Order: sequence, then structure tokens, then C-alpha cells
Amino acid sequence: MTVASGAPSSSQALDPEVQEDLKRAVAKKAVEMVQSGQIVGLGTGSTSALFIEELGQLISKGKLKDVYGVATSYQAKVLSRQAGIKTLSLNEVNRIDVAFDGADEVDSQMNLIKGGGAAHTMEKVVDKLAKKAVILVDQTKVVSQLGLVFPVAVEVLQPAITPVLRSLLALGGEPEIRSALRKDGPIVTDLGNFIVDVRFPNGIKDAAALEKEINNIPGVVENGLFTGFVQSVLVGVRDGNENVVVQLAEAIEKIKP
Repeated sequence: MTVASGAPSSSQALDPEVQEDLKRAVAKKAVEMVQSGQIVGLGTGSTSALFIEELGQLISKGKLKDVYGVATSYQAKVLSRQAGIKTLSLNEVNRIDVAFDGADEVDSQMNLIKGGGAAHTMEKVVDKLAKKAVILVDQTKVVSQLGLVFPVAVEVLQPAITPVLRSLLALGGEPEIRSALRKDGPIVTDLGNFIVDVRFPNGIKDAAALEKEINNIPGVVENGLFTGFVQSVLVGVRDGNENVVVQLAEAIEKIKP
């Protein structure tokens, strides 16, 4: 049983300050899509955190009214309250108008790898329930093929960890239990489960099929492959000396070698 310290970053290097500026630009563009009276899904991660901050500023200035958030993690809930966004649980809503979330990787078909923040189970629930799911990324997250850099996060029931590891090996993966950074032992999710990061050395050729195969393993709660339901991907791109935010198809053209 192997324990991993976490997942790698994308191979497309950017200066950290430039990358942070791109994330901020995407967040600012995304909040323009929110309308008063909406219920908004709030993702987890660095870009989602910036979106929450920007949304809170519009609410505090009175530019948006009666907006409620559905948080995908404890972190997102805390950030929302700090930003002045009222939150509701999934059990308190009968709709989610639009969900905004980040991603670790996105391909040209809007398939995603998520789970770097260990919140992908609730993110998938919220994103799929939303009338529209909008993904917010910078250009380093856009890839030609999923899985060549970032592993697939799999949330697993603690008592089932050993048989699940065997099953993931049988699928051709290289599974490692993700360890915590500031405590001994594995990460425990908000739902009380372990995270297994599964590498596929040759990448993922059929993301939709693999998503289903992993979820069919007894003991798996959910995995970080998101296929077939994202309607929009906003990408922050460095274009010369400017930061621009464009849809995925245009971003792919801009960042081609």
C-alpha cells in the first residue's frame, strides 16, 4: 500500500504571478454571468476561491441581490461566508441555476480531471445538478490528452481501500493513497473517505468509459473524471503582453505551439 504526497502541476509553465493574474481575470469575467436571484454552485480550489471573492464584492456593493451559493466543500462554505455570500445546502434548494468550478485538466471536448482539492464528489453532484456548469481555468490546465500529467482522484470508503487498490491496478492504473501535508497518514475528505490518486502512464484515451469503470468498483464513492455535462470553459490566456479570457476552442488556438 503506497502513500503519495499529492498530484503534480501542469507541465505548461507560467510565471506564478502571471498565472495568478490569469485566474483573477477569469474570475472577474465569470461573475459577469451571475444574475440577481440566482442560486449559484461554488466550486473548490484556487480559481474558485477568487470567483467567490469577486462574487462577494458585487453582492456587498449591491450590484447583485438575492444571490445564494451552494458550496462544494467546507473550504468553499467558509470562504463564501467571509465574502458575504449566503449559502444553502443541497437539501435546501430545488434548483441550481449555474455552477462555477475549476479543473486540474481539461481537454478539447470539455472533459475534465478534477480532485486536486479532494472535493470532486460534491463538485460533481453540484455541477451535474446545475442548469449550466461553467469551468474556470488558466491556460496551463488545457491539455491535448487527459491523464498524461495529472492523476485521477478516486474517493474511496476507508474499509474498502485494499480491494479498491487491486481493482484500480487491474484497470491499468498506478494507484497511490494521497497523504496529508500537515499531519501523518492519508488525507480524509469532508465526507470521511480516503483519496487515491491513479496515474495512467499512457494517458486516458476514453475518459467517459474510464469514469464509469472506476465508479463501478465496489467501495468507490466517486472519481475525478468529469465527462459529458460541462457547457462552457472560460480560459485565461497570456496573449502577448495582455491577459485575455476566452472560450476553450479559442484558447486552444491561441496556445498552440
